[in-house]
Amino acid sequence: MSTVKTRGAKGAREPREPKLGVLGGMGPQATQDFYQRILDRTDASCDQEHLPTLIWSDTGMPDRTQAILSGQTEPVYQRLLADARLLEREGCTVLAIPCNTSHYFADRLQRELSIPLMNMIRLTAAAMKKRGCRRVGLLATDGTVRTGIYQAECAAQGLEGVVPGPEAQALTMSIIYDEIKRGEKGSREKFARIDRDLRDRGCDGAVLACTELSVYKDYHGVPELYLDAMDVLAEESIRACGYPLRQV
Repeated sequence: MSTVKTRGAKGAREPREPKLGVLGGMGPQATQDFYQRILDRTDASCDQEHLPTLIWSDTGMPDRTQAILSGQTEPVYQRLLADARLLEREGCTVLAIPCNTSHYFADRLQRELSIPLMNMIRLTAAAMKKRGCRRVGLLATDGTVRTGIYQAECAAQGLEGVVPGPEAQALTMSIIYDEIKRGEKGSREKFARIDRDLRDRGCDGAVLACTELSVYKDYHGVPELYLDAMDVLAEESIRACGYPLRQV
């Protein structure tokens, strides 16, 4: 474990003990799953070797997809910023937001914070490049797809981000909103149809780019074609705090 340097009042870098801040509640079950992954992936043999973590589950956060599609994004941004500053004030040295769609605001948030915000989408695109992929399927909310944030980060890595066709995208949204967010386990039949769509489009890799799909994976598993963005965020958050990863 190492200390993390954060910027003091006069701009000096001051060492502090690492503490992960998790801005969650989007949705609550995905937040629970994210913390479980932090526990599972930290190489710890006793309580004291685990990463100190402060979780703020803001279940009152307005729906990010609705905000993006309607153009009414400022209330969401201001609430995300207030929550991030709360975690910053409480001594967190690294911030993670286990919600892909919220990363539409990531760069803007980072400019207002003195602690690093782990960019889930940028880190995942880099991980797909390391896998040797070229055409990357993107399973995400309509809001995430509409913003183009995953497509842009894939392009920055020399990859092509591929969105599902209209029918497969509607099925993706149905798994997310009609099933997982309602406490159900998600339809395997729907996912199989989505999987066929991406393979027919020539994808040699794909991203579970919504944390509700991460929950689906925990229930059912997914083929090796898929990389779970929540897994990437968990592992990189542990590394950023200076804690060792458990080898799996």
